[in-house]
Amino acid sequence: MPRLNFSALRERAGIVYAAGQAPVELDERSSMRIAQDSELQTMPNAGIPSLFTTYVDPRVIEVLVTPMNAAKAFNERKLGTWTDETVSVPVVENVGSVTTYGDFNDNALSDANVNYPYRQTYHYQTIIRIGEREMEKAGRARLDWATQKQTSAALALNKFQNKSYLFGIEGLEIFGMLNDPSLLPSIAGKPWAKMDVQGIYDSIQRLYTQLVSQTGGLIDVDASMTMLLSPTMNAAITATNMYGLNVSDMIKKNFPNLKIVTIPEYKTKAGEMVQLVVDEYEAIPTVELGFTEKMRVHALIQKQSGYEQKRTQGTVGALIYRPMFIASMLAS
Repeated sequence: MPRLNFSALRERAGIVYAAGQAPVELDERSSMRIAQDSELQTMPNAGIPSLFTTYVDPRVIEVLVTPMNAAKAFNERKLGTWTDETVSVPVVENVGSVTTYGDFNDNALSDANVNYPYRQTYHYQTIIRIGEREMEKAGRARLDWATQKQTSAALALNKFQNKSYLFGIEGLEIFGMLNDPSLLPSIAGKPWAKMDVQGIYDSIQRLYTQLVSQTGGLIDVDASMTMLLSPTMNAAITATNMYGLNVSDMIKKNFPNLKIVTIPEYKTKAGEMVQLVVDEYEAIPTVELGFTEKMRVHALIQKQSGYEQKRTQGTVGALIYRPMFIASMLAS
């Protein structure tokens, strides 16, 4: 390695080492002669910051919530608008009597009677609030923060709506599938987890027999029906006997048009609720789930350094038109 010519540096480049002594070139040999005894001017370092050795997965894993299955069992229907306070469905009853004929007999009369049962409406809201700095910080983490908050709003509204379909709204004339006062009394049963295959099927058959009794024989095994039960009770119908036959096979054979829908809320403090519902009779559904507004998106309000937006829904609860077509069993 060539040595530096300090005279040439002074004459040609104007670089002067006026240290009062001969300058020393810090080459490999001279650096080995320098004393290594100076103290650190900074804090001792244990390593590099952990953020430089942390990998962030680009996927975002969302937290799961309890299924909202009420709308899987029955159709949802828009009833009125968000300005309506009540919803009324006319119910007509045809009545009449006969008597022995006589040329001048004027006895017996046929007539019709109409009632207007009603349900109230209930509207509820949630607000999306997001700041400009908050959104930009989330963007640095590759998170679509505005979309996430919109998803949260839709989820919160839909969870409440599903709950209203099952339990109604306390203090209002809004009822659900589990607490409508028009429902007929439930029969008593035992948890299926403690039964064998034949015992579980006998329990379902007993519920069907109750339904036939309530309807006065208007239905048969070929009727389109829906059975509502908790996931725990649904798991029990997979039980298999020594002949390889399970409850599910027996249901399909004897009730070909029966649909099973699991609803977590049917596992109650009082026990396991099971309902057998005739889907419709003479083109009139047994149950409809009513709403006034599925999603009303209000104006976007710009604040000084952020935004707010309100989202609204409206519910009427579960409308049970013919309670006799619903048989219930409480297994405890």
